[in-house]
Amino acid sequence: MSGEQQAYDLICIGGGSGGIATARRAAAHGARCAVVESERLGGTCVNVGCVPKKIMWQAAETAETLRRAQDYAFQPIDPTLDWPALTQARDAYIERLNGIYDRNLDRSGVDVIRGHARFTDPHTIEVDGQRYQAERFVIATGGVPGRPGIPGGDLGIDSDGFFAMQERPQRVAVVGAGYIAVELAGVLHALGSEVSLVVRREKPLRDFDEAIQNAYVEAIGAHGPTLVSHFTPAGLEAGWGGYNLYAEDGRSLEGLDQVIWAVGRLPNTDELGLVAAGVSADERGTIPVDDWQATNQPHIFALGDVTDNPYPLTPVAIAAGRRLADRLWGGQGDRRLDYRDVPTVVFTHPPIGTVGLTEAQARAQYGEAVRIHETAFVPMDYALAPAEDKQRSTMKLVCVGESERLVGIHLFGVGSDEMLQGFAVALRMGATKSDLDDTVAIHPTSAEELVTMS
Repeated sequence: MSGEQQAYDLICIGGGSGGIATARRAAAHGARCAVVESERLGGTCVNVGCVPKKIMWQAAETAETLRRAQDYAFQPIDPTLDWPALTQARDAYIERLNGIYDRNLDRSGVDVIRGHARFTDPHTIEVDGQRYQAERFVIATGGVPGRPGIPGGDLGIDSDGFFAMQERPQRVAVVGAGYIAVELAGVLHALGSEVSLVVRREKPLRDFDEAIQNAYVEAIGAHGPTLVSHFTPAGLEAGWGGYNLYAEDGRSLEGLDQVIWAVGRLPNTDELGLVAAGVSADERGTIPVDDWQATNQPHIFALGDVTDNPYPLTPVAIAAGRRLADRLWGGQGDRRLDYRDVPTVVFTHPPIGTVGLTEAQARAQYGEAVRIHETAFVPMDYALAPAEDKQRSTMKLVCVGESERLVGIHLFGVGSDEMLQGFAVALRMGATKSDLDDTVAIHPTSAEELVTMS
């Protein structure tokens, strides 16, 4: 150890969205705070997640709009993508955001400690030889991409590697069934790659409502990428013609320019010295917390992707951290995050929006009291498109009881990402189907289908 030991009211380990939000809110309440971060500020979301992903998605949407311009009597357009220019502009934008985070922490009076933190005892961490003490800690170190333990698994790249690609691969396999997999597969397909979406079971997005799963599978069946089902990877080899991905059943995908693993994420807790802090974690490194974000050590809290919360989403980590700071330093004794009815969007093409219970979850909880309303239609965005290019939207309401209280809203189609937020507020407030029916529709929009559904 070198130098004088420093003490804080709160140290947030991890300079991602959750850690930064917690520290800034606590500092606003008068706490002396620090954030420890070894990489760029902003964490996964800002640097290799939500933000750069959305930029790539918008590029893909722009490409699709250019291709469809002739539907509206424009001369056919064959756009050419300058991948290096796109990624350079994206990375410059991210760098500006890193600077904004740094300046905001400075304005809030939060110290930034650069380096890897490791507990040496329950009240002390060490960062590059310097020790720091705190009355309380928040662990918000996020997650890291997982990889399959198969021969040649290290030859592929993960979602972090996707954002480091210097050129667009022409033939690529994206392996995974979750939202990261379908998002990356959709972006690459729309930007011109030949994409195989490889899943171990029949369909991707298994945690979503069945109507959404089916709508997505129908859409990619008509427009791409190519779904490869029941394919359990057994090995990856590099050959003269590219990468060859082999399945346990003997099938193979050969001549690939790239293989992207999107097979889940693991809590980033291995190097934290949790044993020295007395903090419990499971075999995956996940830290169990109670309803107040507390670990088994009452002065050490955890939030975001290192915990067992059901929503590994940036806004969830921010909300949990701010409420924690309000409770501990802001005098709001009952303040905590209610992990109920959290809305989420998957940036497929078109996007998915969902909040509340799936039909299966609702039936398991409420049985025969469940009422379903569902519709499928071609939105006006495709009114002038040839029949083979039309993209259908799907909407589903899951209701309960005689009053038909809304407990689930599931959307797939143009604009789902933007329209869901307001309807999520209505659901959380206890809106019923009749509340939607009594709301005057905005015409012509896709959103009106939610208030005119029979």
